[in-house]
Amino acid sequence: MSESPENLKEKIQRLKEQRNALIIAHNYQRDEVQEIADMTGDSLELSRKAASTDCDVIVFCGVNFMAESASILSPDKVVLLTAYDAFCPMADMISVGMERELYEAFPGYKEPPRYVYPVKYTLADIKRDYPGVPVVAYVNTTAEVKAESDICCTSANVVEVIESLPDERVICVPDKNLSAWAAKNTKKEIISWDGYCHVHDRIRPSDVEKARKAHPNAILMAHPECRLNILEMADNVASTSGMLKFVAKSSSVEFIVGTEMGLLYRLRKENPDKVFYPLRTDMVCPNMKKTTLESVYASLKEMKHVVKVSSKTRELAWKALNRMLSL
Repeated sequence: MSESPENLKEKIQRLKEQRNALIIAHNYQRDEVQEIADMTGDSLELSRKAASTDCDVIVFCGVNFMAESASILSPDKVVLLTAYDAFCPMADMISVGMERELYEAFPGYKEPPRYVYPVKYTLADIKRDYPGVPVVAYVNTTAEVKAESDICCTSANVVEVIESLPDERVICVPDKNLSAWAAKNTKKEIISWDGYCHVHDRIRPSDVEKARKAHPNAILMAHPECRLNILEMADNVASTSGMLKFVAKSSSVEFIVGTEMGLLYRLRKENPDKVFYPLRTDMVCPNMKKTTLESVYASLKEMKHVVKVSSKTRELAWKALNRMLSL
C-alpha cells in the first residue's frame, strides 16, 4: 500500500533537514513536486541559486543536463537527480564525437535512456566544417557539449550572447527553433543544429488559431523553443521565468500559455486573480514528469543518483557558462 502524500511530505522534510539538503524543482515538474521544493524556476536559475546557499546536498527535480549544471556550479556539493532515467531528448540530439562517453556524469548506468538519437554528424564535425566559428551552446545540453563550446546561452539571453561575440558567423546548438528566433533578431549569420524540443515543436498555426478563437481576450505567450511561425503569431515570446514576470506586470487577466503544462501551477499560484489556458492540452514532457514524491523521498533516503561531472569536463564547461554569466 502506497503512502499518503502528506506522510511522504513529512518524511521528505525530515530527511532534508537531516542532510542539510536543498530541493529545487524546474517549472515543468508535477504540481506536488513543486509544492515541496525550496526553489522553483528555470534550470540555470536554479543551479545558480543553489550554488549560493550553504546546503550540503542539492536535490534536483528535473532532467539530466540540469543536474549536471548544478554539479558544474557546485562541485563541492552532492547533487542528486531524483529520477535517474529523466533525460532531455533535445540535449541527446547532439553529441561531441563518436567516441563520446554519453553519460559520463552517471557512473554505473548501463541501460540507455528512453531517448537516444543516432547522430552521424557531431559537434566535432560542424566545428571542423566551420573552423574558428564560435559555438553557442544552449544550456539545454550535456556538460560535455558545453565543454566543447565557446559560450552558453539561455532562451532569454540568446540574442544578447550572440551580439556579445565579435564574429559575424555563429554556430548555435542544439535547438533549431531557438536559432531561428535568434536569427530573426540579429544581423549575424546563424549556423543552426537540427535539434528541437518535441513539446514545443509540435505546435502549429492551427493550434494558435483555435486557442485565439476559444479565448479572444487572452494574451498569447510562447516559448522560444516553438517554431518561428508560432513565435511570430505570439503577443509575448519569453522563457518560463520571463512569462512569470510578464504576467505579474500585465494588466491583462487572461493568458494562453505556449509552453509545457507544468508552468501553469506557478502561474495560477502566483496570480490567483488571472486565468490561464494551455495552448495545447498535450504539452507534457514525460521526462519532467518522472519525478514523484516517492522518487524524491527515495533519492534523499538512499542518497542515490549522484551526478558528478568530471574535473576536466567541469572546468571547460564552467568557462563556457561563466562567459555568459559575465555579460
